Amino acid sequence: MKINTDGLILKSSQTGEQDRLVTILTRDLGVVRAFAHGAAKAKGRSASATETLCYSTFTLSENKGTYSVSEATPVELFFELRSDIERVSLAQYFCEVAMSLAVEGEESSSLLRLILNSLYLLAKGLRDPRFIKSVFELRIMTLSGFMPDTEACCECGETQASRPLFDINGGVIRCDGCGGGFAITRGVLEAMRHICTAEESRIFSFEIGEESLQILSDVAERYLLSQCDRGFTALDFYKNLPR
Repeated sequence: MKINTDGLILKSSQTGEQDRLVTILTRDLGVVRAFAHGAAKAKGRSASATETLCYSTFTLSENKGTYSVSEATPVELFFELRSDIERVSLAQYFCEVAMSLAVEGEESSSLLRLILNSLYLLAKGLRDPRFIKSVFELRIMTLSGFMPDTEACCECGETQASRPLFDINGGVIRCDGCGGGFAITRGVLEAMRHICTAEESRIFSFEIGEESLQILSDVAERYLLSQCDRGFTALDFYKNLPR
């Protein structure tokens, strides 16, 4: 069976002398692992189209649950990412998270748009990497069924707490009167609400001050790691880079 779709190469590794095994986040099939025969040796479009971080169109052949790449044409290579160690390590972290959370066989257009938009902003240097990372982390949690409850204090229902607290493990908000959580600002709380609930086209469309951005960055990362219950190699590398 032939399947036409588009997707992002999350991981590519050589197998044998000429072949590649690629992990693709596809729009229609979720995460797919496929053999790209001859891609490790070929030159031109088919080789670049199966490299990590390349967004491509694919014709996939499926036989008894095993996929192979029949054709692949690159659409966006994100060249700018590859010349900057900080940005490429962050991009690889996004890929690791997507591989961990995307479901095989399920339509994944929203997840694919999220990671592509994140990579585009990162590649073009249009927003602070911490900002892009925070939006990606909270939005992918939302798309994966782990949206934090930021509407009101989970204990008393207060919606306008002056000093809100975020329970990292529980994914809920508490007011300072009820207590129990990581101290955040009103600005961080509003940013979290926006990231989780805004339309796809607007999730990056907000401003946040430096102090609140640092708190948002810490909260988003800690929440994702808590819910995934695992670490990520690329994140460890990114955080240990000299700045």
